[in-house]
Amino acid sequence: MLGGAQAADRPVRIVVLGDSLSAGLGLPAQDTLPAKLERALRAKGVAVEIQNAGVSGDTAAGGLARLDWSVPDGTDAVILELGANDALRDSDPKATRAALDAISRRLQERRIAVLLAGMLAPRNLGPDYAKAFDPIYPELAAAHSLILYPFIAEGVAGDPALNQPDGIHPTAAGVDVMVSRMLPKVEELIGRLKRAS
Repeated sequence: MLGGAQAADRPVRIVVLGDSLSAGLGLPAQDTLPAKLERALRAKGVAVEIQNAGVSGDTAAGGLARLDWSVPDGTDAVILELGANDALRDSDPKATRAALDAISRRLQERRIAVLLAGMLAPRNLGPDYAKAFDPIYPELAAAHSLILYPFIAEGVAGDPALNQPDGIHPTAAGVDVMVSRMLPKVEELIGRLKRAS
């Protein structure tokens, strides 16, 4: 991961591999989740560079297909934020799980630490779908010893004041809430890197 003297010389490199929630659909670049997360960490004195590898509309399978070029060599950690579009499309949760599992395994083989940002199934898909989809994230985190942030839209989902008119994508204020809530988990991720170096 962070190797010896090199760790002190350069910022921690994090890639956010995600969909429109991290790509920042409808927002200027400086208001996206990766940009605001980087600023929040730097304000706390953490030397960090966060790359936005969010692609609007992407699924877990799409993230797996583009993994190698989306996460370049030299990356220390990945925030894995995929699966929302799978649920919106009523995709088979087994396929979502398999793709996220493969991404996690390949990143760990490359000695890249992972923070898994979870998603919950839309409740209009019914209890059976939720029962199959929702456990994907905690179970994968446990299986691979990943850091888990259980629900990427915690505190934002369902709040009209924090979402754009589509009711799905956060406003800049919504992104602020997401950043403040997930910041401790990102700090834990960076702490794990430093302990491993």
